[in-house]
Amino acid sequence: MQPKTKILLDEDQMPRQWYNILTDLPSPMDPPLHPGTHKPLVPDDLTPIFPMELIRQEMSDKRMIDIPEDVRDVLRLWRPSPLYRATRLEKHLKTPAKIYYKWEGVSPAGSHKPNTSVAQAYYNMKAGVERIATETGAGQWGSALAFATMLYGLDCTVYMVRSSYTQKPYRKSMMQVWGAECIPSPSTKTNSGKAVLAKDPDTPGSLGIAISEAVEDAATHANTNYALGSVLNHVCLHQTVIGLESREQLAMVDDYPDVVIGCVGGGSNFAGISFPFAGDKMTGKHPGVDIVGVEPASCPTLTKGLYTYDFGDVAGLTPLMKMFTLGHDFVPPSIHAGGLRYHGDSPIVSKLVHDGVMRAVSYHQSEVFEAAQTFARTEGIIVAPETSHAVKAAIDCALKCRETGEAKTILFNCSGHGNFDMSAYDAFYAGQLVDYEYPDALIKEALGRLPKV
Repeated sequence: MQPKTKILLDEDQMPRQWYNILTDLPSPMDPPLHPGTHKPLVPDDLTPIFPMELIRQEMSDKRMIDIPEDVRDVLRLWRPSPLYRATRLEKHLKTPAKIYYKWEGVSPAGSHKPNTSVAQAYYNMKAGVERIATETGAGQWGSALAFATMLYGLDCTVYMVRSSYTQKPYRKSMMQVWGAECIPSPSTKTNSGKAVLAKDPDTPGSLGIAISEAVEDAATHANTNYALGSVLNHVCLHQTVIGLESREQLAMVDDYPDVVIGCVGGGSNFAGISFPFAGDKMTGKHPGVDIVGVEPASCPTLTKGLYTYDFGDVAGLTPLMKMFTLGHDFVPPSIHAGGLRYHGDSPIVSKLVHDGVMRAVSYHQSEVFEAAQTFARTEGIIVAPETSHAVKAAIDCALKCRETGEAKTILFNCSGHGNFDMSAYDAFYAGQLVDYEYPDALIKEALGRLPKV
């Protein structure tokens, strides 16, 4: 019998609740710390930049959290997203493995990011906020928040990492179509941006710098809150619709993954696909599932970083979080076209990797673009550079199954399309991509500047 290629859920089967993995951890999280006092955060510490409902979700002890019907109504524009069986890729690889991918590129912004941007914009609107400031790297988060704030009548200011602002102009155009202001970071609009430019006028920028600018913007304007597209607990929470849907879709074909894969920058799409399965693993329902986060060798946070407290931004305005980090003043090389450029990772993802529930691997950018080309020439989808890391890991796993004869079920999150990332593909075909591995000496130097906690 021909295997089912596309597995769909009806609209009424979309999750009605988010899954909070904090309740299933074998030991409690280390608390975030106030950047000034280094004491554990309390909800009032976050009220200058977040609405109270998101603060509650950040610290919630409820296992399942209801999704507001107004949010579900927007998510219905593209959710439930399809789950595909990559039969053409399987045939090309001559593997006995089954490869499934959850396709998040069907959202209006073209990635998984609106799963949380819609929720965040909704809660800010309900709290009476008029404007949201944020940062973005490759532009997927900035465009997703621009889309969401437009729906709820909020203004939006996006500080976009300068190198990406130059390399990916159409992401900026998307933000402008949806009414957002997009500013290359570092900028002269904030004190933190000016400080960086004073030291290095030609800096390519970094997510850590852009976060500093966005947080400062929010903290210094009474009508403005801040929104983050990754890392934080409530962001990972909102993304669990991906894994919850995937589990239901696989059950429709009587399957369950042996391996779950996602690319990792800050950790949101990886959390989205993996947390429901990590919950199954930790509660003993499926203890053998292998959960793999994939990152670039030029920004090797999980594979070479230190598990410790660090700021989420360059200026030290954010809370201190226990996470894998390369140091908050880490700046990725401008030659790095593959995305996933953040210096740290989600504290939850970091804890799960540290505790052995998940594991991490890293790849060079030329090999992930090779994998993306293979995927495009078999399955037809041109994926985002970030997503290509997950594609590479899935292909490697399938090839290993060819060697061993194991018929494993592989699931990966195909987190976004690359339609606005063609300059990176152009660089790949022109032979201009450099396989840069971030030097251990520079990592050691950056880690030497970590805050003393």
